[in-house]
Amino acid sequence: MNIKYIIEEKLSEIILNVYQLKGITLEVQENKTEFEGDFTIVTFPLVKQLKKNPESIGVELGEALTEQTDLFESFNVVKGFLNVKVKNQLFVDNFRSVSKDFSIIEKKNATVMVEYSSPNTNKPLHLGHIRNNLLGFSVAQILKEAGYDVIRTQIINDRGIHICKSMLAWEKFGNGATPETTNIKGDKFVGNYYVEFDKNYKKEIAALVEQGVEEEQAKKEAPVMKEAQKMLLDWENGDETVRNLWSEMNSWVYKGFNETYKRLGVEFDQVQYESNTYLLGKDLIQEGLNKGVLYQKEDGSVWCDLTDEGLDQKLLLRSDGTSVYMTQDLGTAVERFKQNNIQKLIYTVGNEQDYHFQVLFKILKKLGYEWADQLYHLSYGMVELPEGKMKSREGTVVDADDLMQEMYETAKSKAQELGKLESLSEEDKEASYETVGLGALKYFMLKVDPKKKMLFNPAESIDFNGNTGPFIQYTYARIQSLLSKAGYKEQETASIILNQSEKELIMQLANFKTVVARSAETLSPALVANYVYDLVKAYNSFYQNNPILNQDDENIKQFRLNISDLTGKTIKKSLELLGIGTVNRM
Repeated sequence: MNIKYIIEEKLSEIILNVYQLKGITLEVQENKTEFEGDFTIVTFPLVKQLKKNPESIGVELGEALTEQTDLFESFNVVKGFLNVKVKNQLFVDNFRSVSKDFSIIEKKNATVMVEYSSPNTNKPLHLGHIRNNLLGFSVAQILKEAGYDVIRTQIINDRGIHICKSMLAWEKFGNGATPETTNIKGDKFVGNYYVEFDKNYKKEIAALVEQGVEEEQAKKEAPVMKEAQKMLLDWENGDETVRNLWSEMNSWVYKGFNETYKRLGVEFDQVQYESNTYLLGKDLIQEGLNKGVLYQKEDGSVWCDLTDEGLDQKLLLRSDGTSVYMTQDLGTAVERFKQNNIQKLIYTVGNEQDYHFQVLFKILKKLGYEWADQLYHLSYGMVELPEGKMKSREGTVVDADDLMQEMYETAKSKAQELGKLESLSEEDKEASYETVGLGALKYFMLKVDPKKKMLFNPAESIDFNGNTGPFIQYTYARIQSLLSKAGYKEQETASIILNQSEKELIMQLANFKTVVARSAETLSPALVANYVYDLVKAYNSFYQNNPILNQDDENIKQFRLNISDLTGKTIKKSLELLGIGTVNRM
């Protein structure tokens, strides 16, 4: 257990004993001031209840803590702040306890489903998908570490007008080309035809406008758009030719996606396809009408009135009987809870869909599904580049594969410049470049709170100094080198007198499980990312101020090696939770 929580528990007992006050929790902070003491206790919340000044309360509590517990050596009170010096043995015992419990995970007996990625099969994955995938995968990792069973899933948007646009463009302009004949990765190959469709569509609109047609009407009348709409209708009617083309082009895309996922290091336990789910939810519409939760207009369309909930009226079924996205999302949610024993479902989707998920959750609740309270939208801000926003129709997106390759090349260039990997085999060098390059990308993405919009700067992300992935990976490599040189074997030591940097490092190590729990609760990998950065800073301070290999006292040397080993394990585990690998040489 964290020393801070041990102090808080004892403090609550003392307040009950001395003042007969129940349920009072005073804030305990690590002491960052020049005043002596390891922790500072804020006494001001007791002033009003006890009608005493904070200085006298601080003295009373300090005396009680030192007399009635075996935790503290001394105390001092400065302007109502109670500074306490913890006995050396408590830090030593705490370190041993943290080392012993490091690999133990207390199971929660609850299963959480995390949905992420969920791409369209008309274009390759881009920078926005990278943030989505890294965030969803990391949240799943953190939930597992916090004791939950986790199901990682995605629903692939593999049907609809946007898919038909790529198919039609390939039919018109592809001349039978394939990813194999052109040596282009499948998802990029199909994405090129989506861009090609848009170019031709714009030309046709411009031609119609020139003939005097209003622009909005021209968008509807453009021949290529009408052809795409007909193709979608043919698909829905099961036309064999259209369906075969659809299957083949999607297979090219899936092969491409899987290559990207593999390099990015993300995985899924389940995959659903919109082509199998788009009809789900239609039965819920009738159920909602029967219950009076939904209503039907004269044209036959079905709606849900959410004005009382601060939202508006939402269309769920068009007058021609076709469903909308909301309808299938309703059906998919119900299906997921039917097929899996899950207690929570998390949707990792950008904040432009905030309204959609508010509506989805409200309707499910109105339909009587109690588990609707366990649905959560992990809403995240968009990723932008120094140049601004991306547009997939115009082909101006930052391709995920290109970005990963750029990160690999930058890591390779940096490593060659430093010249520290010369003794490694070419295979090991390549693996190192990949791990460091992608580590830089992932860490930069995940250290920002998910809710915030972020600006991604590749050059800044791979800096070997500061709050970056390579800086953290480098500290891990330094620890492995130290342990290797020492011929390290873990063994318990007798107690030693700890200095300040050792105490601070032990406190940081003891915080790990608390940070994981808070990160799981808030669904924010940024807490883990910034924790491991703080841990690395504490270790580097410890390393610079304490001789290890040339320490004459074997007991002190072994203790410091033990601390280094646990720090290395904690760095590695923290990075794993972020989907980031480690290397032993950098």
